Amino acid sequence: MNAHILVGAKIVTPDGLQDGARVAIENGFIREIGSDAEPYGEWVELEGGYLVPGFIDTQVNGGGGVLFNDAPTVHTIEAIAEAHRRHGTTGLLPTLISDDPDTLRCAIEAVDAAIAAGVPEILGIHVEGPFISAERRGIHAERFVRAPTEAELELLARPSRGVTLVTLAPEAIPAGTIARLRAAGVLVAAGHSTADYEATRRALDEGLDGFTHLFNAMTPFGSREPGMVGAALDDRESRFGIIVDGHHVHPASLRVALAARGLDGAMLVTDAMSPAGTAMARFELQGRTITVADAALRGDDGTLAGSALTMDLALRNAIRMLGLSLAEASRLASTNPAAFLRMNTRRGTIAPGMVADLVHLDEALQVRRVWIGGRLFDYR
Repeated sequence: MNAHILVGAKIVTPDGLQDGARVAIENGFIREIGSDAEPYGEWVELEGGYLVPGFIDTQVNGGGGVLFNDAPTVHTIEAIAEAHRRHGTTGLLPTLISDDPDTLRCAIEAVDAAIAAGVPEILGIHVEGPFISAERRGIHAERFVRAPTEAELELLARPSRGVTLVTLAPEAIPAGTIARLRAAGVLVAAGHSTADYEATRRALDEGLDGFTHLFNAMTPFGSREPGMVGAALDDRESRFGIIVDGHHVHPASLRVALAARGLDGAMLVTDAMSPAGTAMARFELQGRTITVADAALRGDDGTLAGSALTMDLALRNAIRMLGLSLAEASRLASTNPAAFLRMNTRRGTIAPGMVADLVHLDEALQVRRVWIGGRLFDYR
């Protein structure tokens, strides 16, 4: 039996912040929580700070100096996962931005192989493009933007070991594509799109699950045309990712979005590129030089190119910029993305029966320890 008792930190649970409680872990799962948790197994004294659910990031293009698009292999996935693990991410979707059909196939196969090999925290893949609007493609290379072929739709719908999330523009795909992907178990988000409110509403009615980086690369909210942003905030079932770095969206806009939709609608995402977790000053993205300046990643024309965020920084930013409590920010970093990925019965909260994906933060909310399935990674 592999059993541990974690003591000495405040615990963020679905019932609120618990002080003085113990968390009992057995064989990779949380067995019980409470001040009278059965004293068996090895005791681990955390010496203050907070114990929060492991962070789940649904949009990770790279990190640790490597980019998924550059080399969609198990080795690349391992390097990205290790870089983000140091910052509290216990579950992530390696994200492939718009690329050619061969790279798409390689990326899907690599993620499946990484899950089979037991690479920690890999939950599936996020395919962001190429079925998007050329007009709102952002940093995505225009040469890759296209409508899906039958072969590509079959590839995306193929059974896999993990979750498949696809970001697309509703106006750039054949009618019925969203329903077809959803019927195959694929999660579908809208983004990089010129769709108006009505077109977005039709996509939601067809089964659209959510929205990729709300406000960015989509039709804005207006008084007479609510746009895709308005549809996202008006809908009660879907969820949207937000990049809280102070560059992608003004914090006031994000506060308004949370007030309109409620905390349950939002998920923190990093949209991280290769500089995440490094001191890199520039990198190459599909033939373009991207410069890191003032914590923002930009092409030579000023276009934002993802971010250098990590989830622990996104959590701290949500508290500092959006005025959230630690418990509220934890919902956006863990609970809500778990629900979006249909994994909330196993991940996303600290509760009995859940997978022991945990993060120990010190009083300054810096990552000290991480557990994935009960396995400890110590970063003190």
